[in-house]
Amino acid sequence: MTIRKKKSPSGQSVTSPLDTEILIIGGGMVGATLATAFGQSGVDVCVVDTQDPLDGLDAGFDGRASAIALASQRVLVALNIWPALHPGAAPIKDIRVSEGSSPFFLHYDHRDTGDEPFGYMVENRKLRKALFHRLQGLAPVHVMAPASVTALDRRAGGVTAEVTGVHGKTEINARLVIGADGRASKTRDDAGIRLTRWSYQQAGIVCTVTHERSHDFVANEHFLAAGPFAILPLMGDPDRPGHCSSLVWTERADLAPSIMALDDASFQAELEHRFGDFLGAIEVVGPKWSYPLSLQVAETTIGERLALVGDAAHGMHPIAGQGLNMGLRDVAALAEVVLDARRLGLDIGNAVTLDRYQRWRRFDNTLMLAMTDGLNRLFSNNIRPLRLVRDLGMAAVNAMPPLKKFFMRHAMGLAGDLPRLMRNQPL
Repeated sequence: MTIRKKKSPSGQSVTSPLDTEILIIGGGMVGATLATAFGQSGVDVCVVDTQDPLDGLDAGFDGRASAIALASQRVLVALNIWPALHPGAAPIKDIRVSEGSSPFFLHYDHRDTGDEPFGYMVENRKLRKALFHRLQGLAPVHVMAPASVTALDRRAGGVTAEVTGVHGKTEINARLVIGADGRASKTRDDAGIRLTRWSYQQAGIVCTVTHERSHDFVANEHFLAAGPFAILPLMGDPDRPGHCSSLVWTERADLAPSIMALDDASFQAELEHRFGDFLGAIEVVGPKWSYPLSLQVAETTIGERLALVGDAAHGMHPIAGQGLNMGLRDVAALAEVVLDARRLGLDIGNAVTLDRYQRWRRFDNTLMLAMTDGLNRLFSNNIRPLRLVRDLGMAAVNAMPPLKKFFMRHAMGLAGDLPRLMRNQPL
């Protein structure tokens, strides 16, 4: 897809309108994956993103890593994104949940459900890089970045957008617009879609550590009074795999700035106090980041010729590492709905097509938002009666194999009404 230039009467270069089937606003991990799904299926797509894609590939841009559940990994495999990620992806073989100094714990072993891991830990920067190169190889996909949508007209007959970028203004005509522009989605707000939101008064402190002993690819979720302290396995040095982890340290929002301001030695001491010595000596490597934690959900995920995906539709606490996975479920479901309508010769942006997407995703998203919110509220305190309930609950689940398998399938993303891509079936 190319942008055509013509001369105005004054002799200035003017961009001719660009006609496409789908306009995706937001080229992050969810938006780029959705563009890949459409582009791989031969659908013309234009992606507009305010961020220069090369900035997201820098090691200092985002220090987070994402848990890619097994069902989500199948999406990346089907879209030919996974081959670029596989060498550095750390399998999550076991999950261990514990609380404070309690002797009770919950242990999930992947061998109880088969040979495949629960999922994989992938650094966000590496996923962005894989998506960047994948999109470059798809002729139906045109990326405009850095650029922004400065006007958007959605009507019964189609969508017209004015996009302003480094080369001036471009008019884009499409059948459907998709908002994938994150928690602060301008697309959602401009559409008048209301948002329910509350802050957890918590911040997530993120950093990477190396450790003396191997983590054996076990993900540890350790609950402290301020919130969960997650130790997530990374591949690390190829010559010494298993000796590197990503940390998501939940802390009170009023204390997080002071912790982030500590010198290296003091920060290390605070970290060691919470981390423990089960992996031997630890060392922080690279920079540290801090992010406010909140829950938010859009009142609706559709409008006239509009669909919302990922954080534009829902944002949750990272307690279960499901944020990106829910976004990839949106991708798989929306791509399937749109492509099914297109094959039947139907209007891909009509209300019937979009309503099918919303109905499919509503229950799943609501359930996950409620679950993560409830878990955070249950565990982020030091109230003695609740501690007893939590301990007994973990012990009971750990002693009941059928119930454990049910929760393990949820962790793998294999529960519920799965889109084709998550069932190893083609779009």
